[in-house]
Amino acid sequence: MNSREKLLEQLGIRHPIIQAPMAGVATPQLAAAVTNAGGLGSLGIGASTTAQARDMIEQAQALTTGSFNVNVFCHQPARRDAEAETAWVQYLAPLFAEAGIEPPGSLDEIYTTFIEDDETLKMLLELKPAVVSFHFGLPSAQYIAALQKAGIYTMATATCPAEAATIETAGIDAIVAQGVEAGGHRGLFNPDATDERLSTMVLVRLLAGQTTLPIIAAGGIMDGRGMNAALESGAAAAQFGTAFVLCPESSANTAYREALKSGRAKETRLTKVLSGRPARGIVNRLISFGEEKNSPPPADYPLAYDAAKCLNAAGSKLGNHEFAAHWAGQGAPLARELPAADLVALIMEEGRS
Repeated sequence: MNSREKLLEQLGIRHPIIQAPMAGVATPQLAAAVTNAGGLGSLGIGASTTAQARDMIEQAQALTTGSFNVNVFCHQPARRDAEAETAWVQYLAPLFAEAGIEPPGSLDEIYTTFIEDDETLKMLLELKPAVVSFHFGLPSAQYIAALQKAGIYTMATATCPAEAATIETAGIDAIVAQGVEAGGHRGLFNPDATDERLSTMVLVRLLAGQTTLPIIAAGGIMDGRGMNAALESGAAAAQFGTAFVLCPESSANTAYREALKSGRAKETRLTKVLSGRPARGIVNRLISFGEEKNSPPPADYPLAYDAAKCLNAAGSKLGNHEFAAHWAGQGAPLARELPAADLVALIMEEGRS
């Protein structure tokens, strides 16, 4: 049994297709549709409260009897720096004026990291999703052991060989090899460390010579041909994110869908402006403004995201969507607008041709 067959058997899926978690975009309906079509659907709960996450998981469990993945964020808590946070908010003041609101007096840490979230761990151990995956790092050995003791398969994102080695040493079951082409947040363990920005295929090849763990290729994969290239490079499966955003089951709003279907999808950028951590999205006014020559560094993650979300909420009411986080990978122009099950079938058909 090769690594692909072993992974499919362990996950209980028919196709080497994993839908990326995409917190805020992936819904229980999307995850269940991908799972029911033979892939592995995913939910991203990193931006959710424990109660919200429970509701999402229970909805997905009601829609499928198959396996799906629940992804959590394992970032370090925000480093508070009042001076830096004030400087960032003041710099964005012209944009807040465009959005018709005053800049916030302070920024909030809007997301709780899983590494210190006993409540969410308890909920996962109770509901027992088939898979739990980690992004931005790893939780404690105790958390990992508890999940695996409950029969939950574990995966973690690596953006370089060193992170992959840490994942393997921790006893995680599989590695998600995230290339720089990927949309959304880079899974960097330390966002301040040097990032070699390895492409998906280079990273997969490096890891194939380093580890015996199953490798899941992620970043820039949009169709069956891309999936085949990843599999031939040594991956056991391919993870698709941007490819599923236009599916009717995703929660992407009209502005996001229109941007992804337009010529703007040809220009994506990896930036800290939106959230405080490197993430790739369609370039908009907020990104361009935040990266101007004399701009201060963004507030730490997720404090900067609080500012961006305030801007977007106010701007959207005025029909201005230039402050939104329209996450998308470099393959964004290849996105197809199809129901999730049809997209899974098409990817597999393309892979066989």
